[in-house]
Amino acid sequence: MTDVEIEKENAEIAKAYKKLLKVSYQTLSTADKKLIRHAFEVALDAHKDQRRKSGEAYIFHPLAVATIVASEIGLDATSIAAALLHDVVEDNVHYTLDDIEQLFGSTVSRIVDGLTKISSLKKDMDVSTQAENFRKMLLTLNDDVRVIIIKIADRLHNMQTMDAMRRDKQEKIASETLYIYAPLAHRIGLYNIKTELEDLGLKYTEPEVYNDILHKIKESKEEQDAYIKAFSKVIVDTLDTEGLNYEIKGRPKSIFSIRRKMLKQGVSFDEVYDKFAVRIIYKSDLANEKFLAWKIYSIVTDHFTPNPTRLRDWISSPKSTGYEALHITVMGPKGRWVEVQIRSERMNEIAEKGYAAHYKYKQGNKEDALDTWIDKLQEALESNETNAVDFVEQFKLNLYSKEIYVFTPKGDLKSLPKGATPLDFAFSIHTEVGMKTRGAKVNGKLVPLSHELQSGDQVEILTSENAKPNSNWLDYANTARARSKIKSSLKDEKKDIAEEGKEILRRKLKQLKITLDENSINDMVVHFKLKTSLDLFYRVGIGTIDNTMLKDFAASRSNAFMSYIKNKITRRQNITKEELDKDEITAKYDMLVFGKEEDKLDYKLSTCCNPIPGDPVFGFLTINEGIKVHKKNCPNALSLQSNYAYRIMQAKWIDSSQQEFSAQITLSGIDNLGLVNNITQIISSNMHVNMKSISFQSDDGVFSGKINVIVTNNTMLKKLIDNLKKINGIDKVTRV
Repeated sequence: MTDVEIEKENAEIAKAYKKLLKVSYQTLSTADKKLIRHAFEVALDAHKDQRRKSGEAYIFHPLAVATIVASEIGLDATSIAAALLHDVVEDNVHYTLDDIEQLFGSTVSRIVDGLTKISSLKKDMDVSTQAENFRKMLLTLNDDVRVIIIKIADRLHNMQTMDAMRRDKQEKIASETLYIYAPLAHRIGLYNIKTELEDLGLKYTEPEVYNDILHKIKESKEEQDAYIKAFSKVIVDTLDTEGLNYEIKGRPKSIFSIRRKMLKQGVSFDEVYDKFAVRIIYKSDLANEKFLAWKIYSIVTDHFTPNPTRLRDWISSPKSTGYEALHITVMGPKGRWVEVQIRSERMNEIAEKGYAAHYKYKQGNKEDALDTWIDKLQEALESNETNAVDFVEQFKLNLYSKEIYVFTPKGDLKSLPKGATPLDFAFSIHTEVGMKTRGAKVNGKLVPLSHELQSGDQVEILTSENAKPNSNWLDYANTARARSKIKSSLKDEKKDIAEEGKEILRRKLKQLKITLDENSINDMVVHFKLKTSLDLFYRVGIGTIDNTMLKDFAASRSNAFMSYIKNKITRRQNITKEELDKDEITAKYDMLVFGKEEDKLDYKLSTCCNPIPGDPVFGFLTINEGIKVHKKNCPNALSLQSNYAYRIMQAKWIDSSQQEFSAQITLSGIDNLGLVNNITQIISSNMHVNMKSISFQSDDGVFSGKINVIVTNNTMLKKLIDNLKKINGIDKVTRV
């Protein structure tokens, strides 16, 4: 860099630092500013030789994270200093945790230590999933809940500056953000951050969808502003007459929430009517807040008819995050439903800053109030009794899996996940105990191995030298440890039997004058409709494939060879160039390929989203079933990409004209005479689509139906849906 460029960059760094002090939500004392200045200088020194992938100086990152912590979350000087220092120990050999403690005290050191632990988790190759990382991350709550708050701010800035990263990295980080950080921000009450994380997550997981909705929102902004103006005009005179001090503004729904609504309701962008909410923010002292909120509610509902099922009163009973507001949905101009949010200025601050704002309005020492907030938040995240970790259920992640505590016969306490069985208990004691299990007693009574244990149970495992795992055990075991040990045992047993089976097969084939080699093995695998040679040898070993079946195979092999020779001679004489070209195209393009090298691999189509050719897809390497192919917008995609990014494979359709796939279509509309006949006619005559099943039901003149069809590609399915939409009376046609 030239001297001019260095000078310019230094000026930008100084500007960013001044902005940090200026936008801080808390009023900073001289001591606070001194602490932040010191932290900034240490961070500047520690990161002086580092640059981000975008090329800018690394110090801009901790400055940005500290700014989010200071302004958007509203934390104190201690937290701002910790945010500035959050990468210092991890990225720099010159600063240790002891140095940080000596320079800034134990609180800042504890927070930086927690953040360093979280960062180091990503490099721990023994940890298989992000879920496990996150579970460990939550354990840092024991240190200080501010660790997680700063981590959310760190993730937000990383998401804001991801453009310079590789596409696969972007997708992995964005999936993780939607899966983990956005729900956690929501749980903490950081609604603005949660919304931004969701939108940025969508931007990198489904860029085409994100950009399409963004473009449409920009296009409809003028119309939206005009609508809010028309809505406000109706109530503004009455509000003014009552002498209220207020402002009315429209808040567009986030791109992510519009997308979620489109998917949930099966509608297009234009059919999503509540793409924005009207927010009425009023000034009031604490004593009159509730009275004025209901007064504004009364004025709004005097002018617009409310939907009685959509009233949300979070003023009488605030959310556990401290959120307070009245939400009502009313029928606005042009017959459109509009969500109206009524909040005081204080409530609005709490909605944006969470508990930090909540405690700003409490009397007494400001530092005590902040500590009270942190304690309350910590308690909320750790407490299972108050269901305060319900966000775990929201994104189906077993972070704080509910645990049960059971006793051994000697009275020792064992911790197991909820839903555990005696088999799980046996394997948790020792693998050998698990392997030799023949029964179990719970509280002195014999129980089946599938019995679900409860907290407080005393469990005794009955063993036998002759006992060994069988395949049914997989239905009884729930813990990963027990299941993996059972599978391993079953696999070893199968291998031993297969070894014997291979020798038996070699002898029997010799009598039939067939040599056991690669070709004959492959032929037998195909003939007996098996998947692998191991399956073949195993079935011979247990006697499922007997002498008669092997004789049939030998006869069919001989006949197939003669047919092949005849066919080859005939085809050589009669084949046309057109057929040759067609064969070549079919062989070359009718397939799904994986990875950058476009490898042809065995795969299965997942049943959770039923992908068909033409759909954007990815491959997922399962433990037992090989590669499973999922649609990119599969309901499980986020979970898989976030937790198991290392098992995701790029995949794409090359051509699929020769294969057939099933798809389900749902229809709804007004019931007309002959409607079903029209539908079946379109499917059978125009589309060359096979219909597997059809079911319709009519209720007071409105019908709904499901059709299962067989198609060869996505284009054909789209064409079918378009043609069905043209039928008179049909309102909606969607693919499940």
